[in-house]
Amino acid sequence: MRRPRAWQRMLSGRRLDLLDPTPVDIEIADIAHGLAFVARWNGQTNGDFPYSVAEHSLLVEALFTRMVRAAEPRWQLAALLHDAPEYVIGDMISPVKAAVGPGYGALDERLTAAIHIRFGLPAAIPVKVKRQIKAADRVSAWMEATQIAGFSEAEATRFFGRPDATLIRGLDIVLRPPRDVREAFAARHDALLAQV
Repeated sequence: MRRPRAWQRMLSGRRLDLLDPTPVDIEIADIAHGLAFVARWNGQTNGDFPYSVAEHSLLVEALFTRMVRAAEPRWQLAALLHDAPEYVIGDMISPVKAAVGPGYGALDERLTAAIHIRFGLPAAIPVKVKRQIKAADRVSAWMEATQIAGFSEAEATRFFGRPDATLIRGLDIVLRPPRDVREAFAARHDALLAQV
């Protein structure tokens, strides 16, 4: 019996099998483009442009770099790519991901491993680094919730914890056109990859 078709043609011309991804079918241009068009918060944010996963990823990497003294470039790259699978599987809020079940997590892990290997990272990053990236992700969620997603500070703090004010100083969220975010994401990726 033939396996069901699970591949998608990327704008780069690659054919990515979403269920069995290989590193050779991963291109940063496809990731940057896809993430620049995937809206966080299911698109429920204020502003003239959606707040994209690419913009979120840039913020998480900036926060990670501030939170981890002398962060290694490879872990900064891992922070930038922490949501990279969403370029093909989209973004869902965490409670929905949990409700979908372990299949979503397994799919995310396979894509993450292929992406990491493609860019010279270990398939699975160390637990300590993963926790540090998750901590930066939570700070980003608080910032997004209070600045563009309509949460009060008290409500956001209940869900995500209140970050240190000095940590987030100067990192206000500014919405940009997808083209600009795509270019910024790709440029940051290239700069970090050159140091790995």
